Amino acid sequence: MSTRVIVLGVGMVGRAIALDLAQRYDVTAVDRDAHRLAQLAKEAPIQTVTADLSHVETVKKLVADYDLVIGAMPGFLGFPTLKAVIESAKDIVDISFFAEDPFQLDALAKDKNVTAVIDCGVAPGMGNILLGYHNARMQVERYECLVGGLPVRRSWPYQYKAPFSPLDVIEEYTRPARLVIDGKLITREALSDPEYIEFDEIGTLEAFNTDGLRTLLQTMRIPNMREKTLRYPGHIEYIKVLRETGFFSKEPIEINGMKIRPLDVTAKLLFPKWRLEPDEPEFTIMRVTIEGIENGKRKEYVYELVDRFDPKTKISSMARTTGYTCTAVATLILEGIFTQKGIIPPEYIGADERCFQAVLEYQRERNIRYKRSERVL
Repeated sequence: MSTRVIVLGVGMVGRAIALDLAQRYDVTAVDRDAHRLAQLAKEAPIQTVTADLSHVETVKKLVADYDLVIGAMPGFLGFPTLKAVIESAKDIVDISFFAEDPFQLDALAKDKNVTAVIDCGVAPGMGNILLGYHNARMQVERYECLVGGLPVRRSWPYQYKAPFSPLDVIEEYTRPARLVIDGKLITREALSDPEYIEFDEIGTLEAFNTDGLRTLLQTMRIPNMREKTLRYPGHIEYIKVLRETGFFSKEPIEINGMKIRPLDVTAKLLFPKWRLEPDEPEFTIMRVTIEGIENGKRKEYVYELVDRFDPKTKISSMARTTGYTCTAVATLILEGIFTQKGIIPPEYIGADERCFQAVLEYQRERNIRYKRSERVL
């Protein structure tokens, strides 16, 4: 009997995940967009189901007969979907960027004998895996992750296109950023502490605080940790104007007797401008710095990634770098290599030598390469 995988949500990243897993497993894709599913079915032997995944009972019915679930839902649906899958006693690898604390479901996952890997994308995701590996082998004192997905073509005014759910992008601009400085948890507003960063292949980018540490705040005891998002210079100012004016507010306001959320209006206006054109070139860039004491010496490890849109497969870089981290870990579970139960943040996977090397090799086979350098300080 073949191994069966169900992918919940086939947006840009979910599509890449489904296509990749379909090379080895029996895959079913679920989405409410029938046209999107029809296009996917033309690309690979994937079964499709049109359904509204905002209803947890629908999710439970759909996942009942599968060996593994992939959660590729927008952030606001991520947590209830994850809970429904765990309650159904199904293993899951999830890439949604939800605000809730996933460890609320740890006891439930263990009780149901479920492996539930969360935040399994590029960042959070690969950054956690890299840190998890080194944290198990050295005394880490500083962790920094700089990451962004950007279009090659810079268009006024935003110089940005959203390679994943635009609502999740706006969440990055509004959710307070948590970081650790000298052992203390600090909260700063999103978009704060801007700085210019140079990258050899790209040039100058602007970095700002976002709430990307997530599970690392609970699983790691590292005195200095932060994540920053990368954009082209000038982007921050436009976004701050929108945010401070209230365009991202979820609180309804009354206009001509009707109540409406400013965020919904903003979404309608912004998303067409942020949507990538078909086959539009874009890239993902990430720099992870890990510093600490190893074998009595102060060492620094730097991992750098510059990945670009694949014109052959027509899969975006952000979909590749996010999706293939997810499928690499899914393969570890399906092949019985990773079996730990409960809520599993990616850093737990990185701590295991065999899993760490397998994830890197899986991505190298798909031409995603993390360039590593190290030096004694």
